[in-house]
Parts: sequence; structure tokens; C-alpha cells
Amino acid sequence: MARIRQSDIDEVKARVNIADVVGERVALKSAGVGSMKGLCPFHDERSPSFHVRPQVGYYHCFGCGESGDVYSFLRAMDHVSFTEAVERMAARVGYTLHYEDGGPAPETTGRSRLYAANAAAAEFFRAQLMTPEAETGRRFLGDRGFDAGAAAHFGVGYAPKGWSHLMDHLLAQKFTRDELLQAGLVSQGQRGVYDRFRGRLVWPIRDVTGQVIGFGARKLYDDDQGPKYLNTPETPIYKKAQVLYGLDLAKRDISRSHRVVVVEGYTDVMACHLAGVTTAIASCGTAFGSDHITVLRRVMGDDSSSGEVVFTFDPDAAGQKAALRAFADEKRFAAQTYVAVAPEGLDPCDLRLQRGDGAVRALMDTKAPMFEFVIDQRLKDFDLGSVEGRAGALRAAAPIVADIRDPALRPGYVRVLARRLGLDMPEVQAAVERAARGADRAEKREAPRGQEPAPVAISVTLASLPNTRDVALERGAMMAFLQYGHRIEPELFLRALQTPFGHPALEAVRSALASTDLSQPGWAVTAVESVREPFRSLAAELLTAEFPARTEEGAVVAANDLSRRLLVREIEREKAELVREVQRVPADTDEGRRLGMRLRDLEADRQRLIAS
Repeated sequence: MARIRQSDIDEVKARVNIADVVGERVALKSAGVGSMKGLCPFHDERSPSFHVRPQVGYYHCFGCGESGDVYSFLRAMDHVSFTEAVERMAARVGYTLHYEDGGPAPETTGRSRLYAANAAAAEFFRAQLMTPEAETGRRFLGDRGFDAGAAAHFGVGYAPKGWSHLMDHLLAQKFTRDELLQAGLVSQGQRGVYDRFRGRLVWPIRDVTGQVIGFGARKLYDDDQGPKYLNTPETPIYKKAQVLYGLDLAKRDISRSHRVVVVEGYTDVMACHLAGVTTAIASCGTAFGSDHITVLRRVMGDDSSSGEVVFTFDPDAAGQKAALRAFADEKRFAAQTYVAVAPEGLDPCDLRLQRGDGAVRALMDTKAPMFEFVIDQRLKDFDLGSVEGRAGALRAAAPIVADIRDPALRPGYVRVLARRLGLDMPEVQAAVERAARGADRAEKREAPRGQEPAPVAISVTLASLPNTRDVALERGAMMAFLQYGHRIEPELFLRALQTPFGHPALEAVRSALASTDLSQPGWAVTAVESVREPFRSLAAELLTAEFPARTEEGAVVAANDLSRRLLVREIEREKAELVREVQRVPADTDEGRRLGMRLRDLEADRQRLIAS
């Protein structure tokens, strides 16, 4: 495959705002001048340690150490090749790439072809919704309160009856059967290859960036022997345990409000959004699980208990089972979790149809804390009118209260449980404490035994640097060089950059930067990536850490000042050495006079730097 010109790779990276790309997957907030932060997409964490510095196009996680540019981010998140990452970003900014053999852009392969095939299928399905055959599908939508505008907003389409309408259409667009099979758009059977979705209403499922990665299809006809809902199978780009329907539409409001509403189906998401609850999402053909929570937490910026996650469940047995599954993972959220059950067991779609948009919005105001809901579910199987029933209910519900992670909430739920059971507070409190002790013992029993501790990798970080005045100056100067070197007075910057550092790790970073061609774009990132181990992570932290200034101009002033202070320190060190030499050499000799003149020059230089 032809290689993309390096100049084009650099130009595309310079034109892309890495914060926009990362921000499609991670809720970012300001972390000081020129820096943003959010929950790391590469590991699970409770508080944000993932920093992005848009000005230099770089990210670094202070928790797990992952770092890189926009291309490495896409490669890690979307599992694309380097070439595909460049091509995707070039398309994003409207830049025409050139290849080293001088020929036209080669036909892309792999995952990008799967995205393209799904996008073409979505267009085909949308167009088919307007055909006479799709009248049944349009009536299905209309009966549920969705007009043509709603269908267009959510991209709803129709898969025609027949054997290969979609396949024939996509083959004519130069997709191959193998690509369509890999995308999950067609299936292989004894009679050959055929359309996976036939005679169904179709919802496109998009990833958080808005790219179509699969479909959910609803049965419309009685002679359809398939399941009520049929989804895209697992593919290289569609992982159902990580996909949330509607997240591409809801992510902005979720990030802003730190609130998400989890519903059960595609029409429920549509109903909520049309009613004004624009933070609604749903899992796609699978139970809401821990991977979904990980995705949501990053979009929410879920790093405090101020957020809200509201689950809507049917009050039937299946809904109660789903609620208990969600409760098992509840502690993964930092946000508070709630359950909202509509009157008469209506789902959001039917609630909107029967009682209007206001009823859907009001449903969110009647939410109950998840813990109360689960406690009530546990108690309903016991006869609370008998001593035996109350004792059994207490044993069943006490572990739920013991599992509450917020110590400020636990006493309140002890009181709730005591009221529900009609028991005294001390008795319920004792049962909760016993349950908590039992959980602790179980965790210790489950911990692996007899394993040798894993070797600790040698790592130098900002936190591990000694807390001395000299190291603080070198650390600040190195941050200034990497983050604001382009705004430091050129002569001052080059001179300060040649000044050796005393701390070995900071000296390794300085030396790498001093050896970098500063005339090339992206020189700061190039320098960081050239730092030898085990100091590269420190270099990434210096590039992305919050710079101690309130404004951009304040940062520039501070960067110049740090450079001067570094030079003044070096001058004072040299002066101290010269003074010791002067004391050993007679003043009236040539060597004495030379040393004296050098001392005067150094002092004059020091005064100029101080006065600048």
C-alpha cells in the first residue's frame, strides 16, 4: 500500500483539534491554561487523570501512563491502522492526501470499509422507508406517535422483503461480499448469501462519534419467523456490550448536565428525546452492563456524586430482574442512581402516546433512589406481619444497606429499612454491621493467595520528584519549555535550553528537547517521544500538566521568567566557582585580571536578566 507523505501527516495533525476528537468519547473540562482533563478512556478510574493539551496535540494519563497524539488515540480507541487514522482525520478536515508514489489515494481497506458499508446501508434503508412496500413500517411508527420528521431525525429506515435487495445495491457500489459479511449486513446460509434484515423497520446504531456501526431491526409481518428484534452480530466495529443506542445524540446534554436516563428500547429513546428528555439512551439487544457503564462515565465526566443516572424499568418480573442486574453494577458509578417506574407499567413510548410529552418529563421527577427500589424488591417476598417474615426480610435487605458506599447515606437507609420492617433502629443497625463484616471477610477469602508480588516497574513521575527549590525551578522551566517554548523570547529560550539540569530525570528530558529540531512542526511531541526510558512518562506529564497561570498571557510571562531564573541560577553557580578560583590566584596577574573581568561580565549579565 502506498505511503502517505510525511508532510501531509504533519499538516493533517496540525489542522485537527485533538480536544474535539477526544471530546467525542470523553467529557473534558478545563484543567488550567491550555489544558483539559477527563476520565481516562484507557483504564477505569474514579477521578479524572487524563489530560489533553490541544495546543500541542497531545494527551497523557497521569494514572495509567498512556500518552500520544490524535493518531495514536484513534488507533487505540478504534483499532484502526495508522494509515486509516490519518485518512479519517484528513476527511474530517477536508484535506486531500498525497501518496509517495504520486498516484491517487488507494482504496481503503479494513475497518474503514466496514464503516463505509454501514453508512451506505443506512442511506439505502432510509430511502426504502418512502416506498409503497414500507407502508406497514410507516404505520407502525405513526401508531406510536412518530411522524416523518421523527423518523428522519433518528435515521429510521425500512429493509425490504426479498432475498438480496441490500446486497445487490451495495455490490453495485463496489463493496465485496466478504466486506458485507464482515459488517454483518448479509448472512451465509445453505442457499447462499442473503440480506440479514428483510421486511423490518430498521434503526441505525451509531458510535459516540456518529458513525453507523450496526442496526437494530423490528419484526413487522406475522410470517417473519425471526425474533421480535434482530441486531447486527458482533463485528470488528460493533461490540454490543459497549454500544448504547442514542448516545451520539445524547452525549452533549449528558456531558453538560451530568445526567443520563437509561431506557429499554429504540422507541423509548425516541419518545424521551422528542418529549425533551434528551439524555436518554438504551442498550442494544443485550443487558445493560459494566462496559456500558464505563462508556457512560467517560461521557458524563462521572467523577463526583453530583451526577444522576435514572433507570426506567417495567414493573413486571423481567423489569425487576433488569433492575437487580443494574443494581449489581451500581457502585461503578460515582453518580447517584435512581429508578423511575411509570404509572400502570407504561414504558416511555406508550406513556408519551397516551399521556403526552409532559408525562414523560414528569416521570423523571418521580424517580426513587436505586437503593429504596431494590430494598422494596427484596422485602416484597416476605410476610412482614410475622416475626419470622421480618427476620428473614432483615437478613435479605441488610446486605443492600451495608453495600452503600457513601457513609453519609447509610444511616438514612438504616432508618428507611427500620420503618419498612417496623423494627427498632439498633436491631437494624446491628444487622447491617454484621452484613458489612461478612462482606469484608468474603473479599479477603476471594483474594488470590500464594502469588508472588508483581515486580514494580521503575517509573519517574512529577509526583516522585523531590520537593526542593532547585528541582521545582527545573520542573517549572521544563514545563515552560515544552508547553510555551514557542512564546518564550527566541534568544532567551535557546540559551536557557542549553543550561544543564541537576536532576537526572529532568536533565534527560531537557537533553532530548535540546537535540530536537525546533523548526519542525510538533517539535514538543517529537522531543517527548524521543526521551529515553524510564523518563518518557515524566516528559509526557511535563507536556500535559496544568501550568501554574490563570491566563494564556500570564503563562507566557511566567515561562519567560522561569527561563531567566534558570539562567540567573547558572550564572550564580559559575560566579561561586570563579570566586573560589580568584582566592587562589594573585589579583595582579594575567589570570587574576581575566577572572576578575569574567566576574564583572557575569554580574552585568545577571543584572540584565533580573531587570528584564
